[in-house]
Amino acid sequence: MLREQRSGLAAGVAVGLLWSAGKVTVPKLTSLAVDRAVLGTGSLLFWSLIIAAVAVIAGIFTAWRRWFAFRESRLTETKLREQLFAHIMRLHVAYHDRTQTGQLMSRASSDLLQIQGFVVMIPITASNLMMVATIVVILAVQQPLLALVALAPLPLLNVLATRFSRRIHPAVLAVQAEQAQLATVVEEAVSGVRVVKGFGAEGVTADRLRVEADDIRRVSLQSAKIRSSFLPALDLLPNIGLIAVLAVGGHRVLDGRMTPGEMLEFMQYIGLLIFPLRNLGMTVAFGQRAAAALLRVNEVLSTTPAVANAPEPIALPSSSSDGLGAVHFRHVQFGYDPAAPVLRDFDLTIPAGASVAVVGATGSGKSTLARLLIRFYDVDDGSISIDGVDVRDLTLADLRHAVAIVFEDTFLFHDTVAANVAFSRPDASHHDIEAAARLSGAHDFIMRLPEGYATLLGERGFSLSGGQRQRIALARAILADPRVLVLDDATSAVDPSKEHEIREAMATVMQGRTTIVIAHRPGTIALADTVVLLDDGRVVATGTHDELLATSERYRAVLAALSELDEVDADADADADAAGVS
Repeated sequence: MLREQRSGLAAGVAVGLLWSAGKVTVPKLTSLAVDRAVLGTGSLLFWSLIIAAVAVIAGIFTAWRRWFAFRESRLTETKLREQLFAHIMRLHVAYHDRTQTGQLMSRASSDLLQIQGFVVMIPITASNLMMVATIVVILAVQQPLLALVALAPLPLLNVLATRFSRRIHPAVLAVQAEQAQLATVVEEAVSGVRVVKGFGAEGVTADRLRVEADDIRRVSLQSAKIRSSFLPALDLLPNIGLIAVLAVGGHRVLDGRMTPGEMLEFMQYIGLLIFPLRNLGMTVAFGQRAAAALLRVNEVLSTTPAVANAPEPIALPSSSSDGLGAVHFRHVQFGYDPAAPVLRDFDLTIPAGASVAVVGATGSGKSTLARLLIRFYDVDDGSISIDGVDVRDLTLADLRHAVAIVFEDTFLFHDTVAANVAFSRPDASHHDIEAAARLSGAHDFIMRLPEGYATLLGERGFSLSGGQRQRIALARAILADPRVLVLDDATSAVDPSKEHEIREAMATVMQGRTTIVIAHRPGTIALADTVVLLDDGRVVATGTHDELLATSERYRAVLAALSELDEVDADADADADAAGVS
């Protein structure tokens, strides 16, 4: 990335060198002014104007140097943030299952700021190094012995810098890790604020935060202690040189071997060394923090997505005599833990335009089918195809445009109702958005909201009831106009007494569209042409809802168990509606 920005960085370094030249010129001009104007017969005004002009030019280059430095550093930060975010979005769902959100947020924020801070120092450090080198050469040429005396303490800086770098790196890495842990605690507390408040666990959460905050304070103080033992030396060593110059140089002036102007010039050069040397020490610290941050960022960027586009993707057929949207699960084997398969030799064919309800006990693998179909995970064995094309041979974008899914756990964004419905089609017209909302049964309650479709929903849509959120999610899937629609318990949050309001709309949407309905309510199951009973990862019975009720004892037992759970959920949703959640 820095190679891509080499022209901008080179411009910053060039301006920095011009700044260095201006700064280094001032002591020489001051020396001449003293010897020729103050102690001689020259014009003091002339030399004062020259010094002022050089100082103004140096000031202009200072501004340009900072501009180039910050421009390039912010560009690096922006590019890295975009690259990191894009990579996080490409990473497979299994990675997100085991990675804390706060850790990713920390890498995308505070870690990138550390890297940005280091890039700022590149042009600044280059100009400081040039200034130090130039001053050393000037001093050595003018007064070799005095230069040796003045600069004798400086080699100690190399020893100190090496020790400092070795000690500060693990300390900085610990600070970054603890900051990520704190971000995780805050993110979980804010996201789960309803659970926290529901259990009266504010104190427990505060204790977790206090532990992480104390850890940050502890490791930060350790890091600060290391810095405090090193940085004072950067101030002390040049001043020791200054004292040596006064002791030796003063006698040389008295002996006539140096002019007062040369003595002043020499002391000014020693003074000019203090800031660059201190800045170099800061650069070492910035570099260590950036190195620690870059390691953490690279942990994410170096992770290869387990689910990715095919090297030579195939396009889905645009037409078919049998219609579009045929789905075939062939001998699918899959387990989140390979040692404990969820699906075993699962085989299911869904003709184009047909609808299938998948029914099974909790944990039988119903939702896993939906996740495999859209490649949140890849099968361990077997294959899944849409219109004869293996889903692994499609690009992920094509696959997920062809299949729309409404999850049981609905997620809405902090945006308007219209924007949430049009999430997959931001350019959709208001007419299309409203038509999708009508089909999902959401239009009426949307119109009762303060600003209708322009109403801004709160965080995750929690200002709505569960049933209302799911109807908006249904509208979002309908507007995407997929070949295959998957309803993963999409009516579970809808009160059974209100389910009939959207059942007819669902039937209309399902007509002519391949639909997989993962459900447990008889009314929703009956919408499907065929019902598949899933048990122990396999299809154990197939038929219509009525046929299975009449012939399968296992089917009746599963429905009975799911109905008991549904009654509990329905009571909770009804209480929420009655309390005015919507």
